[in-house]
Amino acid sequence: MSTLTAAPTAKDYKSDQEVRWCPGCGDYSILAQVQRVLAELGAPRERTVFVSGIGCSSRFPYYMNTYGFHSIHGRAPTIATGVKVANPELDVWVVTGDGDGLSIGAGQLLHALRRNVGLKILLFNNRIYGLTKGQYSPTSPIGQRSSSTPFGSIDAPVRPLSFALGVGATFVARAVDVDVKSLQAVLRAAAAHRGTAFVEIYQDCNVYNHAAFAFATDRETKEDNIVYVEHGKPLIFGKARDKGLRLNGSTPEVVRVADVQASELLVHDAHAASPAHAFMLAQMQYPALPEPMGVLRAVEAPTFEDQVFAQIHDARQRSGEPDLARLLSTGDTWEVK
Repeated sequence: MSTLTAAPTAKDYKSDQEVRWCPGCGDYSILAQVQRVLAELGAPRERTVFVSGIGCSSRFPYYMNTYGFHSIHGRAPTIATGVKVANPELDVWVVTGDGDGLSIGAGQLLHALRRNVGLKILLFNNRIYGLTKGQYSPTSPIGQRSSSTPFGSIDAPVRPLSFALGVGATFVARAVDVDVKSLQAVLRAAAAHRGTAFVEIYQDCNVYNHAAFAFATDRETKEDNIVYVEHGKPLIFGKARDKGLRLNGSTPEVVRVADVQASELLVHDAHAASPAHAFMLAQMQYPALPEPMGVLRAVEAPTFEDQVFAQIHDARQRSGEPDLARLLSTGDTWEVK
């Protein structure tokens, strides 16, 4: 892999592998936006690593002209943690899906988030198992009919953003696969964050769960069903920008902007020390409330890898530089003849 000497383009991050997703899959758009954002940021390919688990989304490393690791089911966060701690200078991205990341991989994802490892985790959420032919997943809604739930799912779905916030994630965001402008903005913010950046991406599986997120993608109606959140700005939405959110006690409610004082509108605070505000937004669900898109939370906290190396430094200060030969010859020894 050669180092880029001129201003890179998206093409520089495309591998020579044929992209093998179903025609019309939302993964194509996500791949294109990641490549464009990396080019825009001038990300050094020799310092960029993509780690994935198992599933349709996890073919991602094959299509990136960077370093990559297609790992095992659910274990991408663990392997990526090892990569980051071994070489903190690397930019490490994790690509996973709702099945890979929130079923068998839920424990691994939880610990990466709570440790604040310097990873950028992209969770493609299509609310179905696509690779194994359309079984229901941890994020499938109640009543979802699939090959494994012919009478409808009775499991309460996992809400990825709430899950991440609940275990202390320092950066939590959401975007939609075909909403190019918003997705690129979220990816830029995730790339800049020190610590774990968790991004849920609504992704269309057009074979087994097509239009699961039509409310957020239909050009005629989406502006009335989602709200773009931006730090320090009031939460206003709607095609005519005539709707807003305010608190009724501790519960958000939709109001007409013309009917309330500007001071009544809820203002987004992505940098609040407490995750309570972000968690409230993460709980909003269509059709009762608009669903938030953008960065819900972005706060500073010590990273796992910084703390690991601080401990190593302190140990060396106390005990001196490690000496393997001295260690092996210290204490009782035996000579085997």
